[in-house]
Amino acid sequence: MSSLIATKGDPCVRLEGSEFWLAARTPEGSATLHLARTGAELNATGHGPGAAWIVERADAIAGLRDEVDEFTALAARHPLIARLAKTFAGVRMPASGLLFHRALRAVLEQKVTGKEAHRAYRAMVRHFGEPAPGPGGLTLPPEAAAVAATPYWVFHPFGVEQRRTQALLRVAAVADRLERCADSAEATRRMMALPGIGVWTAAETVRTTYGDADAVSVGDYHIPNTVAWALAGEARGTDDRMLELLEPFRGHRARVCDLLASGGIGAPRFGPRMPVRSFARF
Repeated sequence: MSSLIATKGDPCVRLEGSEFWLAARTPEGSATLHLARTGAELNATGHGPGAAWIVERADAIAGLRDEVDEFTALAARHPLIARLAKTFAGVRMPASGLLFHRALRAVLEQKVTGKEAHRAYRAMVRHFGEPAPGPGGLTLPPEAAAVAATPYWVFHPFGVEQRRTQALLRVAAVADRLERCADSAEATRRMMALPGIGVWTAAETVRTTYGDADAVSVGDYHIPNTVAWALAGEARGTDDRMLELLEPFRGHRARVCDLLASGGIGAPRFGPRMPVRSFARF
């Protein structure tokens, strides 16, 4: 769960054994959620003004509202997916209900390596963040209003060039409206109406904000090749070919992609890796 809603070294999240901590800006104010598993029970504790809101949503954040019954029959359509579905039977799709925090990360992840994006994200949290309530020692994610009011050149030392910064500022400016979207479809439509926000960014955002198991990240650098290799033995694939191969799993296409990632499935590499750059030095 934590790997789906947090990055490595995320100052807003901590996972230690059977305990999970999450700092968030909820509609009712800042909050920290603490989840502790004891046997088959999951105990949720909230801290801060938004404690009631985040505790009420704790089961969704933990993925316990995720419906997977229908997927069992769909997974049986391909032996590899059937095997992965059994291996990772306990994995569930979280639905955090916290759109801006995930959208911020998605924008930073556009067209760069994960290492670059995570480095920029941590720098932003340090710049904008505040101590989260409670004993977790976490940092609150950046507040949308503060991000929206910041000149684009402030983001350059974080390693974020003007194109991604402008997209982020547009999302931040309408974050309140985006957070009030009724479902994944509405959020996707509203996000994609913003310049600089495409299918990939919207899908990355709504998949874990709403638990949308069908939100495929079209336009990804790796996923089309992974899907083509895993489902058809083809070393390279296009977005169209990926969607064709995923069609039998409609309703759970993103879940299939996540299972392939969890299983360490990847297409053969024929060229050099994408270089890690630092826009802060440009």
